[in-house]
Amino acid sequence: MLEDVKSVDSDHYRPTQQEIQGRPRMRVSLVCENLRSLYNVGAIFRTADAVLVEKIYLTGLTGTPPSSRIQKTALGATEVVPWEYRAEALDCVTELKRLGYAVVALERTKDSKTSWDTQFDYPLCLVVGNEITGVSPELLALADYAVELPMLGRAVSLNVATACGVALYELARQWKARLS
Repeated sequence: MLEDVKSVDSDHYRPTQQEIQGRPRMRVSLVCENLRSLYNVGAIFRTADAVLVEKIYLTGLTGTPPSSRIQKTALGATEVVPWEYRAEALDCVTELKRLGYAVVALERTKDSKTSWDTQFDYPLCLVVGNEITGVSPELLALADYAVELPMLGRAVSLNVATACGVALYELARQWKARLS
């Protein structure tokens, strides 16, 4: 099925909802922990739609749809990406781990591996954290490991929505390779 996925062409091909529903969702659930910016939440929804994430869990103080600020960047993705609000990120991630998900924190730590050097296992729970404080110590302790994005220039970090997008596309690349 994924080999039938078309890139956007000059005619701006847009798949129908029926075509999308026939595609398998990537076995990745995303946990957003205490994100402050509703624009980041919307951007994450849009990228999650682009790679067919299984589900998004919005936790803690993370804003939820409906919200005009989320919609501004999500562009309708909140209607097609499965999502759920959970008050406690720790409970959510604990449950996913119990269900057999590998838990990966997208965070730069002293022990983190780069996304380029990581062979991911599925199903997978990707945890992204607060724009200022990152993934909480409690979730880092629960994670199987932390992954960071290689930063080759002067910057040492990316915006959470951008970092999440880069990570999701690497996960999608590896997922597609496994299905081939």
